[in-house]
Amino acid sequence: MGHSHPHSGHDHAGHVHAAPPPGGAFSGAFAGGIALNLAFIVVEVIGGLSAHSAALLSDAGHNLSDVLALALAWGAAWLAGRPATARYTFGYRGATIQAALLNAALLYAALGFVLWETVDHLRHPAPVNGQLVMLLAGLGIAVNGLTAWLFRRGQKGDVNVRGAYLHMLTDALVSLGVVVGGAVTYFTHWAWLDPLLGLVLLGVIAVGSWSLLRDTVRLGLQAVPDGVDFEAVRAFLLRQPHVQSVHDLHIWSLSSDGHDTALMAHLVRPGGADAAWLANLSAGLLREFHIHHCTVQVEDGEMPGGCHSGCAAPGLRAAAAVA
Repeated sequence: MGHSHPHSGHDHAGHVHAAPPPGGAFSGAFAGGIALNLAFIVVEVIGGLSAHSAALLSDAGHNLSDVLALALAWGAAWLAGRPATARYTFGYRGATIQAALLNAALLYAALGFVLWETVDHLRHPAPVNGQLVMLLAGLGIAVNGLTAWLFRRGQKGDVNVRGAYLHMLTDALVSLGVVVGGAVTYFTHWAWLDPLLGLVLLGVIAVGSWSLLRDTVRLGLQAVPDGVDFEAVRAFLLRQPHVQSVHDLHIWSLSSDGHDTALMAHLVRPGGADAAWLANLSAGLLREFHIHHCTVQVEDGEMPGGCHSGCAAPGLRAAAAVA
């Protein structure tokens, strides 16, 4: 933590680490999902242009974002599994946060491009080949459904895998909507219906993706993770025996999967702390709040002037707990 004051000694509680990322275990699923969706995108773009279908092109744009999302998630999971180094002392877990943020940005860029094409189709409607739309969208249901099936085994135990599973399952439902639109267009010959359906799909995708953008921005800004009550953690620390005050309390996530929550805090406790007290504190934070990594500086008394930057008065005794 870079403190420059004298210590009476440092006591370290046992380390508790989250399970390693699932990237290696699901490499086959990532590779299979990417290959299936890439092949389908090529078919869907060719078919969408041939059928003059904005809905198909919208779905193809979204499927492209799925491929990028799967590739980034796969690469980030691989990076997250690499050990820490002297330069990257937290390891590479943060790569999952950056990959998620990049995924959100790419998704909205793709949505903007498809929106431009869809509006053009609305202004200049052309006859839509409803049969081809139904055929390709039906193929999309199979491709996305199979990709979701590849992630079924891990979707209950890991939020990253579950996210991929639900994303693919949602895409299968979107393709089902395109099938329905193609059927209506085929029987009614309403050329305006297909681009209108494309706009609806874009809206659904944009709304559904907003939480991804919001959550990744929060993670990038090192916000307190969802599911962790900041004031409850502060109250828990204040309830510990002989703790008088808490300051410089920070809680953040080291990765996007929610399994690497970290805490840093300064506690004022007359007499400092011993190893047993620190170990109990670390175990309590893990048990009550699922905080796996904590660094706590215990100070012997209130600092003069209300210093909150890691400084300390001469002779101040401190102990650090790391878990």
